[in-house]
Amino acid sequence: MAGIYFHIPFCKRACAYCDFFKEIGTRRLAPLVAAMHRELENRRDYLGGEAVRTRYFGGGTPSLCPPETIRGALRRTEELFDCTAVEETTLEANPDDLDEAYLSALREAGVDRLSIGIQSFDDDCLRLMNRRHTAAQAEEAVRAARRCGFANITVDLIFGVPGFGGDSLRRSLDRTLALDVQHVSAYHLTVEPDTAFGRRAARGDFRPVDEEVSEREFLAVHDALCEAGYEHYEVSNYARPGFRARHNASYWHGEKYLGIGPGAHSYDGSGRCWNVASVEEYIGGAPAQGERLTDRDRRNEYVMTRLRTAEGIDLGEFGKRFGPDRLGRLLRAAESPIQASRAVVDGQRLKIPPERFLVSDQVIETLFEA
Repeated sequence: MAGIYFHIPFCKRACAYCDFFKEIGTRRLAPLVAAMHRELENRRDYLGGEAVRTRYFGGGTPSLCPPETIRGALRRTEELFDCTAVEETTLEANPDDLDEAYLSALREAGVDRLSIGIQSFDDDCLRLMNRRHTAAQAEEAVRAARRCGFANITVDLIFGVPGFGGDSLRRSLDRTLALDVQHVSAYHLTVEPDTAFGRRAARGDFRPVDEEVSEREFLAVHDALCEAGYEHYEVSNYARPGFRARHNASYWHGEKYLGIGPGAHSYDGSGRCWNVASVEEYIGGAPAQGERLTDRDRRNEYVMTRLRTAEGIDLGEFGKRFGPDRLGRLLRAAESPIQASRAVVDGQRLKIPPERFLVSDQVIETLFEA
């Protein structure tokens, strides 16, 4: 099974934390969509005939697209690929784009899962992050989506925002739980250089939270959601039973995926390619760049992606893929994080306990093969 990702890079404004590839305004939407349809046609053989299981519109802000644009992309995909086994079609959205007319049209177009970028239910925090919605609009967007028949809704939250932990974070979690959505993605704020927060930090007037605060807020999120019945199944993701994000799981489990649009990445099982991160150059037909993965690359990527999940690494599968010598080296390298209670061997699986996911990158780095 495989997935197809559509990157819609347009936004109405730049959020203070975002370093994803984006373009402000939608004036080039029509030529971009035409170029994406051409790319679908040109890369119809990329997945090697595998059935498409998931489709995902990310960005940017895909909810700036008219429903007919989404419908057209899905219909063209169905003409070019085997989509008879599709299980999930997701669209990322900003809350203030979601009125009932738009939501109903999305459902008719074929979208069955919404990822709503709420980030916080504190209006002061939203203003700091330069978000364009309010907490009240966020709540209404979720309720409207449910009224329009969406039964698979995920919301995004951000924690680790200076000045908005403690009671502010607790209120955001309480309001999230009151909405009873099927899935929550909770990300720790990362201050990247080429963002408004990054530029403020460089001037000395924005200070990221320290490690102690990070851990406290991470555990507050983990405990609140797990106690409410959500499964912490990946570093930043929590789901009700049966509602894990299937498209994102394709990345973590090494499945093939095709990325369409400027800045989108693809993986065919043995190598990667990526499109130019420029709307103008993409529309002009700039070719994708690529690389073939070495055996070491595949081994390290396997370790990295599997240890981001609650299931961790299947040691038997690892041994079959990479050989007994490498399995032995992996287990020897894991001794230190195991002794520090940052990793465990549970039966035939090496994994990081979900309550320690905050340090997953540090653990994974120790297990990489140089």
